[in-house]
Amino acid sequence: MRVNKKYSCLPAEEKGIHIINIRAIEDIGYDQHESTLLNSLSKNPDADCKYGLYFRDGKRKVDYILVYHYKKSSAGKTLARRAQQNDASVRSTKQDQPLPGKGVQLEMGESEPHMDYHEDDKRFRREEYEGNLVEAGLELERDEDTKIHGIGFVKIHAPWNVLCREAEFLKLKMPTKKMYQINQTHGLLKKINSVIQKITEPIQPKVAEHKPQTVKRLSYPFSREKQHLFDLSDKDSFFDSKTRSTIVYEILKRTTCTKAKYSMGITSLLANGVYSAAYPLHDGDYEGENVEPNDRKLLCEEWASYGVFYKYQPIDLVRKYFGEKIGLYFAWLGVYTQMLIPASIVGIIVFLYGCATVDENIPSMEMCDQRNNITMCPLCDKTCSYWKMSSACATARASHLFDNPATVFFSVFMALWAATFMEHWKRKQMRLNYRWDLTGFEEEEDHPRAEYEAKVLEKSLRKEHKHKETDKEKLTWKDRFPAYLTNFVGIIFMVGLTFAIVFGVIIYRISTAAALAISSTPSGRSSVRVTVTATAVIINLVVIIILDEVYGCIARWLTQIEVPKTDKNFEERLIFKAFLLKFVNAYTPIFYVAFFKGRFVGRPGDYVYIFHSFRMEECAPGGCLMELCIQLSIIMLGKQLIQNNLFEIGIPKMKKFIRYLKLKRRRSLDHEEHMKKKQRYEVDYNLEPFAGLTPEYMEMIIQFGFVTLFVASFPLAPLFALLNNIIEIRLDAKKFVTELRRPVAVRAKDIGIWYNILRGIGKLAVIINAFVISFTSDFIPRLVYLYMYSENGTMHGFVNHTLSSFNVSDFQAGTAPNDPLDLGYEVQICRYKDYREPPWSENKYDISKDFWAVLAARLAFVIVFQNLVMFMSEFVDWIIPDIPKDISQQIHKEKVLMVEVFMREEQGKLQMLETWKDKDKRKGENCNNHSPRLSRSRSGSLSSCHSYPLDV
Repeated sequence: MRVNKKYSCLPAEEKGIHIINIRAIEDIGYDQHESTLLNSLSKNPDADCKYGLYFRDGKRKVDYILVYHYKKSSAGKTLARRAQQNDASVRSTKQDQPLPGKGVQLEMGESEPHMDYHEDDKRFRREEYEGNLVEAGLELERDEDTKIHGIGFVKIHAPWNVLCREAEFLKLKMPTKKMYQINQTHGLLKKINSVIQKITEPIQPKVAEHKPQTVKRLSYPFSREKQHLFDLSDKDSFFDSKTRSTIVYEILKRTTCTKAKYSMGITSLLANGVYSAAYPLHDGDYEGENVEPNDRKLLCEEWASYGVFYKYQPIDLVRKYFGEKIGLYFAWLGVYTQMLIPASIVGIIVFLYGCATVDENIPSMEMCDQRNNITMCPLCDKTCSYWKMSSACATARASHLFDNPATVFFSVFMALWAATFMEHWKRKQMRLNYRWDLTGFEEEEDHPRAEYEAKVLEKSLRKEHKHKETDKEKLTWKDRFPAYLTNFVGIIFMVGLTFAIVFGVIIYRISTAAALAISSTPSGRSSVRVTVTATAVIINLVVIIILDEVYGCIARWLTQIEVPKTDKNFEERLIFKAFLLKFVNAYTPIFYVAFFKGRFVGRPGDYVYIFHSFRMEECAPGGCLMELCIQLSIIMLGKQLIQNNLFEIGIPKMKKFIRYLKLKRRRSLDHEEHMKKKQRYEVDYNLEPFAGLTPEYMEMIIQFGFVTLFVASFPLAPLFALLNNIIEIRLDAKKFVTELRRPVAVRAKDIGIWYNILRGIGKLAVIINAFVISFTSDFIPRLVYLYMYSENGTMHGFVNHTLSSFNVSDFQAGTAPNDPLDLGYEVQICRYKDYREPPWSENKYDISKDFWAVLAARLAFVIVFQNLVMFMSEFVDWIIPDIPKDISQQIHKEKVLMVEVFMREEQGKLQMLETWKDKDKRKGENCNNHSPRLSRSRSGSLSSCHSYPLDV
């Protein structure tokens, strides 16, 4: 056996056993059990490195992990097992090869089996890439002797000089030695704040970072020339684990592998399978006995637990562990959830007002009064018979719960609530930017994505093949035109598919209603409307959930074929497509019920038909608002319960279980390996990779639409959203802490494009609620009747006013009821809901003047409501400043203090130079006053006078 010379070893004493003894054991031929016994007497090397958190020397911290697959022959495995005890790690230098690690490898050409070309190519690329990482200053250590066979790990450590260099390149703001007092409130405000702090103390998390601060360190972009400004007493903790992993990831992204004319960073290497994963490590375990205290364990106890649902989130600790981008998401989710509390309270009051006044509602009382004896026209042709309006009493009473004057007030309130929420978030965002030292931070252009680089390379190779000299290539709109065309056609097709499915559900509703009307049982005929509505909504819910997953995948594929240049461009385009498709998918059935159902029905004797056989469905006598409420509530609650919660819990656990089964199938563990504790990077490798925040934001944005867009029809929507979000925060927290690999920390000063989407939904909500109140509810017809047609100034006679008359002799041939005597008497005049002339009028069945009066009032209400609420929202936006006054003062104070620090530094330098000059001048004068003889005899003293400034 010959050890490959490119691996150098640390002294074996570091592992607690002498190398001569190992060789003696190998020569004598002790079996595995005896060598294990000897190992047990020595110090456990895994404990020295805290089970993978440090290199084998126990001093250098692991900042990042690269994972790769490798093929190992049986001879290699046996040899590696025999050599387990003399393995050692190496501090990589520019003179050494980059892959010191565990295991002894055979030299090429001796006894190693021949690998295929692809494996060799991946290995060569890894060697070159890791060599370039070493040249960039990183230190590497390989580990292939793990419990996961066929998987190798490369541990990466960034030394101090590399961290300082990259922190200066990235312009990271770090705390200096200078501390200053934060402005505190005085007088009455101070007393109020102290009372609030005492009241809210039980719901504050027990985290040091969450305590109110009275002093703050002055922050400044890190500079190696000005290291004296920073507190470097503890260099190990000056850059925390989040910052260290961010720095290493930046180096990984810009370091290239240039073999075969292919420039590849870590994203390209991951995309091409050279590495299978890359991730920073979690700080340690979060459960179990004798677990050392760490931020992950603290987050699990004070944040990612359902038992602390009533507490505030430790946002500063979340930012410290996961970075600013994820911290901002949870901060936004927390602000949104807090703002839902007043909206829920007002929604409950509005609902209770409807319950309290249902017995005083004159229109519903008239509909339920059987003495009125109002006979309604059939709901379908032939099979449906005449029916009494009093049979729809329950629907009319239920409609009043959501269709009452208070819902108008609630719509105005929610529009102002949305504007206030946006302003409150902007102010909260500025506070976080100040607290997290993000003021003045500007996002720089990111590195090109792997797919973009590959396309550019392909384009340049084509031009080289044609013998054309080209400058640096880039993708133009001509290169992307096929992708743009595919995107346009694909999105139009998906939107058309959604409309087609909704249309199919409409056909189902019409045909099912006609089929149930034939039912011989009276109970079946009486519950036709409820049965059809409930089953249709459930079908809609199932289709929406399925299409949501499909549209998410299609949106990602459409974005990938566009080949955006940077990750930021990719994310923004993906968000736009996914939001457009999911918005259409979720709200199309609701839009149909709100604005189209019952609008194009026609009239008895002249109905509108689909496919010449299906009659368009009508609204209930109480209007379509009750059905809209049912549709909205079932879809909203179903999406939250099934898609947002069950899927988020079940799918990650199922993936984790499948991955566990695959690893278990590949393992061939002996007793020693089975008893060995897993390294940290092995445990994290089994976790689910982080897939970005887009799914988390998307479900909250869709929910925000449910809360604001149709809130006039469902005042309890904010309450259900609040209950869901209380669970959602802890569910997402638990997922990030326990189920996912630790994501790379990303700096961000805002929530990006999501803020613009929220503002757009807020503006759209004003318009939609105006139309819902005006056209879907009976609010405007009631006002028109009350002030124009009522004889005594009350609502008595309103129901009769909204109904038109029809002579049954005017039915088209073949459409009259098969059983005209179903009610026990012959019907000559039936009623239907519309504003039309009676059959005894000259222009019978034409639209009456009442219709135009109501339509004019509806349009006038839309215009007034929309402009009034928009004006009030803009006023709220204007009156609330984006930056809190105390924060703007603190930012100005920081600038002044920083100027003072640099001015003092300059003054100190000038004073020191003046002192040196004065001393030099006095020394020169003293030396000139000496006699020549004395000067010649004490030449050494004279020379020392002139050399003094140099020594200083």
